[in-house]
Amino acid sequence: MTITINSVIKKILLVFLIIAGLYFGKVFLMPLCFGAILATLFLPLSNWLQHQKIPKFIAIIICLLTIILIVGGLISLFGWKISGLIKDVELLKQRAIDFGIQLQTYIFNRFGVSAEEQLQILKKEQPSYANLMQSMVGTVSSFLGNLILVYIYFIFLLYYRSHIKQFLLKFSSETNKAEMEKIIQTTTKVSQQYLLGLFKMIVCLWILYRVGFSILGVEDAIFFAILCGLLEIVPYVGNIVGTVLTVFVAALHGANIEVLGGIIIIYGTVQTIQGWLLEPIILGPQVKINPLFTIFALVIGQLLWGVSGIVLAIPLTAILKIIFDHIEPLQPYGFLVGEIEAENSEAIIVQKIKSKFKKKISK
Repeated sequence: MTITINSVIKKILLVFLIIAGLYFGKVFLMPLCFGAILATLFLPLSNWLQHQKIPKFIAIIICLLTIILIVGGLISLFGWKISGLIKDVELLKQRAIDFGIQLQTYIFNRFGVSAEEQLQILKKEQPSYANLMQSMVGTVSSFLGNLILVYIYFIFLLYYRSHIKQFLLKFSSETNKAEMEKIIQTTTKVSQQYLLGLFKMIVCLWILYRVGFSILGVEDAIFFAILCGLLEIVPYVGNIVGTVLTVFVAALHGANIEVLGGIIIIYGTVQTIQGWLLEPIILGPQVKINPLFTIFALVIGQLLWGVSGIVLAIPLTAILKIIFDHIEPLQPYGFLVGEIEAENSEAIIVQKIKSKFKKKISK
């Protein structure tokens, strides 16, 4: 096999064009990707409702109402917790004042900058309240606009799914249509299994964190359990953020060092259970991404689409891996992105756990 310089240059240029397209088209592509992922996730429910003789459009509306209830419930939960923190504003103020005094003293002792000089520097650097309010209004407006677009894309992608499938089949010749249809069906099925598996794993994490935090006596254990489970969508980074937030809020409410240490131990224990039991059993190795490309996906997602890119990075990369694995010319890329095959001993342990789990379910 010979590799020419022209072919390498063409592939590099193609990669850069794709990245540029993703960056400049983020306003259009971000809501579309969220809508497509949600449509894939709710496709089994929509099909089941239609099999129950419910009209297609009504089934899609039921799926949409389900999403709105879930999102509304999560927003209400987080709003309730934030309002609870606002009620403790006096405690937070006192903690912040104490910390500020300690910081000012340290800066004075270390660098010789007096408290008055530090205050002048802060006044120069802090943004105006008008700019802050304008930024907040812009962020809320953008969020609501994108949320409406996500719901619109969700409805129409589900409604026109057969039409889109026929569109993809028209790219294949008559002799390859059967193979193309098989690829579409397999990719869709595995993508659904991955997204549903991810949802199941998050629910399991909610239960594990809820039990652990309740044993420790952490205040608002349910809230932090849900928060930590949702942050698992973002590997590594989500774990660190969840741990820091839980420890920080628990410390603000006066938790002792044993409780704070217990929170960290619970995180480590749950992460071990997740890596050794939940991911192999629920997700399976066919959609696992190795840590190197997980980091790549998160960094590229953040650079291209910000916070939304971080949330979308892993599901989109996993779906791309599924597509790569089922299209022969792209299989090397699926192998590159995928997890390294487990050692024999690890594979045997996982297989034993799976078999025992299936036996218990069958009983």
